[in-house]
Amino acid sequence: MRHPLSDFAILPEDPRWSAAFADGEAGLIAWCERAVDAAITGAEETDAPLELSVVLTDDASVQTLNRDYRHKDAPTNVLSFAAREMGLELPDDMPDDMPEPVGDVIIAYETTAREAVEGEKSLPDHLCHLIIHGVLHLLGYDHQDDADAEEMEALEADILAGLGIVNPYADED
Repeated sequence: MRHPLSDFAILPEDPRWSAAFADGEAGLIAWCERAVDAAITGAEETDAPLELSVVLTDDASVQTLNRDYRHKDAPTNVLSFAAREMGLELPDDMPDDMPEPVGDVIIAYETTAREAVEGEKSLPDHLCHLIIHGVLHLLGYDHQDDADAEEMEALEADILAGLGIVNPYADED
């Protein structure tokens, strides 16, 4: 179920993402929307409508963003760009039913696919985890210290369990 009045843009820029799903792009988009909705609902941060995008791209694109915005010249699995951290200011007279832009989640195919194989996870399940992780960052969660990391990981595990996906942190204990 989609979070009420929210607007999610799922943008598969790299065709390998769609090819990884039996139903192609339609299956990929449905899977991603399910993950976004679960993250928003599981976080219970707001009942307000939200607007966000998930960009499914490749390592080269993510490496460029990581270099330009985080000063790390290497690809990574997921990047989140929260609107509030980018200085987006909303008008005071914005209608209550207009979705609030919260940001973008960008995911790299090669890194995600490699991690899925190394972690003995399916690519769809690992993608779901990374989307949830990224959306939680957009909603203000982080893992800068141990307490925050434990809170965020526990929430991710709960949300994933609700989707029938095994806790990715279970073997780290």
